[in-house]
Amino acid sequence: MSFNALKVITEPRPGSRLAVTVTVPGERCRASYEEAISSLSRSIDLPGFRKGKAPRSVLVQQLGGVRIKATALEKLIDNAWRDAIKQSSLEPISQPDLSSGFDKLLDSFTPDYELTFTLEADIAPTPKLHNTKGLKAKYKAVVCDLSRVDSMIDDSRKQLAVIVPVEGRAAERGDIAVLSFKGSYSDDGSDIEDGKADSMDVDLENGRMIPGFIEGVIGMKVGDNKTVDCQFPEDYPKKDVRGRKATFEIELKNLKIRELPDLDDAFAKQAGKQETMADLRKHLEQLLRDDAERRQTCNRHDALIKALVEQLEVELPEALIQQESRKLLEQTAAQFAQQGMDVKSLFTPDLVRNLIQNSRPEAEERLRRSFALTALAEAENIKVEDSAVDNKLIEVRKKLSSDAKMDPERLRLAVVEELMQEQLMSWLETNSTLTEEAAETDQDTKI
Repeated sequence: MSFNALKVITEPRPGSRLAVTVTVPGERCRASYEEAISSLSRSIDLPGFRKGKAPRSVLVQQLGGVRIKATALEKLIDNAWRDAIKQSSLEPISQPDLSSGFDKLLDSFTPDYELTFTLEADIAPTPKLHNTKGLKAKYKAVVCDLSRVDSMIDDSRKQLAVIVPVEGRAAERGDIAVLSFKGSYSDDGSDIEDGKADSMDVDLENGRMIPGFIEGVIGMKVGDNKTVDCQFPEDYPKKDVRGRKATFEIELKNLKIRELPDLDDAFAKQAGKQETMADLRKHLEQLLRDDAERRQTCNRHDALIKALVEQLEVELPEALIQQESRKLLEQTAAQFAQQGMDVKSLFTPDLVRNLIQNSRPEAEERLRRSFALTALAEAENIKVEDSAVDNKLIEVRKKLSSDAKMDPERLRLAVVEELMQEQLMSWLETNSTLTEEAAETDQDTKI
């Protein structure tokens, strides 16, 4: 065996792991040992000697045999791992773990003698599909409810309403009450956390506060004080207060109402940038149709991918699961940041660990979906033509603002991914059987 040659034996392990057994020749072990002495000698000062000029025997005595061997072994393992990857054309996706443990290997490490150790690392899995054609999937159809146009217009009127004070009457449902209040639990009299305010605008509409609160304010006049009995619902977000009864001391300090705009062409222009109310209604109807079609397409695609995943055989490596979990965590943090939350103070180490652990099932599912589609593209030789990518890039660039800055390579990769997704779903639609289930009504759509 030559000085630089390593003996490398690989063995697959469960969970997309690879065991790599490396035998390092004695000459290389001795070289690593000598290099450790040389490196450590430059880091210590010995009285009576210039740095790096002390006799070898003195250096070894001062440094200690264990320290020298440990330094040499760490470097030896690191270098041997990198060389083994190149020599055997390996593609690990994680840092290696030493199977025997460092201390045990250190005991057996002797310069001039060959050393054998085993490292384990995650590798990219090889996904396989049992079947690609003839898949059966069920999806939920989406019904477009055009009657929701009226509620969408009502919501927009409320958003564009002018808030004006109300005088000479009691509070009614739909008003905006300016309240001061303080709440306490009925069972022990303790104060409710965040259950008080000095001056708070409260919409007197169902579902805005816990049951009993809005009902208690309705009928009060400005300046009135009232004790209102309430009860936290059984599905309240905070588990420790679910079902508990509470009492609120409430003062109505002011009363306001929304003056809604008239349903005229001016409203159509302000609410939906349409010329007339008729145009606005047509616009909203089209929004509902487009949204229903989009969600039905999503339902169909989700059903097809789910059926494809059922045909998938793959072992997910831990490194990829952790990586995907961290992506989900970063997405959650970004959403909180967009809402103005202080992510740094909110995301404590304990919370981060819990979020990563709880996101594991979703991370695994996302990986399986990705590997299933990758395996489908490979099995059926589905590719994206360069000409299609170029045409799509021209289309995308036309929609981007002139001052938008985007890395051309990242933009191209995003376009390739989008086009590949479209081709894969089109292929599945053609080669699978989809069955429609009971329809679901469309969800909220904004103007």
